[in-house]
Amino acid sequence: MAALPHGARRWLEERRMTGLDLPIWLIGMAVALAWAAPFVWMVSTSLKYPSDVMTQDIEWFPRRITFDNYARVFDYPVLRWGLNSLIQAATSTALSVLFGAMAGYALARLRFPGRDALFALFLASLMIPTEVSIIPMLLGFIKIGWASSYQALILPTIGNVFSVYIFRQFFLAFPTEIEEAARVDGAGPFRLFFLIALPLARAPAIAAAVILFTLNWNNFLWPLLVTFDESMKTLPVGIAAFTPVVGTHTQLEGFSVAMAAVTILSVPSLLLFFLLQRYFIQGISQGSIKQ
Repeated sequence: MAALPHGARRWLEERRMTGLDLPIWLIGMAVALAWAAPFVWMVSTSLKYPSDVMTQDIEWFPRRITFDNYARVFDYPVLRWGLNSLIQAATSTALSVLFGAMAGYALARLRFPGRDALFALFLASLMIPTEVSIIPMLLGFIKIGWASSYQALILPTIGNVFSVYIFRQFFLAFPTEIEEAARVDGAGPFRLFFLIALPLARAPAIAAAVILFTLNWNNFLWPLLVTFDESMKTLPVGIAAFTPVVGTHTQLEGFSVAMAAVTILSVPSLLLFFLLQRYFIQGISQGSIKQ
């Protein structure tokens, strides 16, 4: 620390860092830049003219800006696809958070035979690939006539093990004094959960909501298989039509429109994260640290 120049020492002191923290900070910044580079390239390409997309020199920022690519995207029923995605993602997320909280509370606070084995079974289910169950589930929804419907888009996504894990870790450290005081006042298990435990689990609820909304909003395979009507397509499925066809004369022109479509798709998830990032980090920390 003493060997560093005065300006560097002052910069570290202002950020409450030591000399040993500096390499870690530099590595973290490099990882952050590597993560942000594709996103910057996506937005930049969406604002370029088709003739400016493929150049000999790398151009991170457009020399001239156009919004025609976004206008071409809205020539398709993007608003309808977006509404379907919003209904599917919001409903699935709300139900997943509610059921995850109920399961997490039961696995953390209630005593019943096989509780730990059941939780281990939940975690083990993460090892099963989605493709194993998706075809039987698709045949089942077609058989009962629910294909191309909101219930077909929503029901398979309302059970999420990650949500159960976040709430279980939070409720493991839930103060027993609060539960005992509620029981003395005559509160039963359901009243204790819905009126006391669930309102106090705001941070893990927001963390789970951000993660689940992003997963549901970007869900592609299941909506692609179960929707046969154009009006029931979700935004990721509809936007897949903008993918440039390799080897055709429209390939180069299609990149800028495809990037504009993907930028529109990414906006809701990013807005949700930036609005709730403080609670998201707090909820993830509580879920990973408390035992």
